[in-house]
Amino acid sequence: MAFTAYDIEQPYGPLIDTTVRVATWNVWGRYGPWRERERVILAELAAVAADVLVLVEAWEDGDDTQAGRLKGELGLPHHVFAGSGPDGGTRSGIAVLSRWPLAGRAERRLGDATGWDSGIALYARAEGPRGPVQVFGAGLGWKPDHSLQRQEQVRDLGAFVRQAADTRSPVVLCGDFNAPPDSDEIRMLTGRAAVAAPGLVFYDAWETAGDGTPGHTWSAANPWTRPVLLPDRRIDYVFSAWPRAGGAGHPVRCELFGTEPVERTHGSDHFGVLADLRY
Repeated sequence: MAFTAYDIEQPYGPLIDTTVRVATWNVWGRYGPWRERERVILAELAAVAADVLVLVEAWEDGDDTQAGRLKGELGLPHHVFAGSGPDGGTRSGIAVLSRWPLAGRAERRLGDATGWDSGIALYARAEGPRGPVQVFGAGLGWKPDHSLQRQEQVRDLGAFVRQAADTRSPVVLCGDFNAPPDSDEIRMLTGRAAVAAPGLVFYDAWETAGDGTPGHTWSAANPWTRPVLLPDRRIDYVFSAWPRAGGAGHPVRCELFGTEPVERTHGSDHFGVLADLRY
């Protein structure tokens, strides 16, 4: 019987030292004093300096789009959007912004496409200088009692990832999943429960490379969350698929941002998540 050689010291080959910075933030649409919040959002995102950015609850209103308003200041000239809303009115959804050209755009409704608490996912391939980065942005149903619906949405999301992505380049999945790490729907993504699709397992960047604190992205420390009376939770994530050759996609750093007010205003009711991944 022949055995394939396996290097126990370098199972992925020599590890890549360079990184790509990925960030995600639920920017809370046009709720509250959104024009004041937009200035804070811009300042926070400029400081983050992401190469790829996934915004949840981004908005479009005809030719006026949140991604369009932000991209020039952030040095992220390429963007795609998928959302829902009334014809001729403001739409809310997922935006992917990138420093590099985007190709291969696709979108998928998750779960019950006609249900008011359905999910949405958007895919685009960032053509970076060291090869593609396959980016999925997602938002799942928000209601605390909708875990079963979110599990259905995660299964649809897994099928979408398997259909759209290849296994050679890094795969990143970001967004607002409205579920804590110990929920069944998140355990499906991280391999702690039956996976959403065969062979599909993600690393949770905060768990892998965070600072060891709970990392709550929905927190009563943020005054916009307090009226809702939900407990503090970590519900926003940067996930990366099992590392590729050289450890590509492996998280080496993960932090929260948007946690402090700027001129007494928080940018959103969520905190954002940034991660540096081998690339």
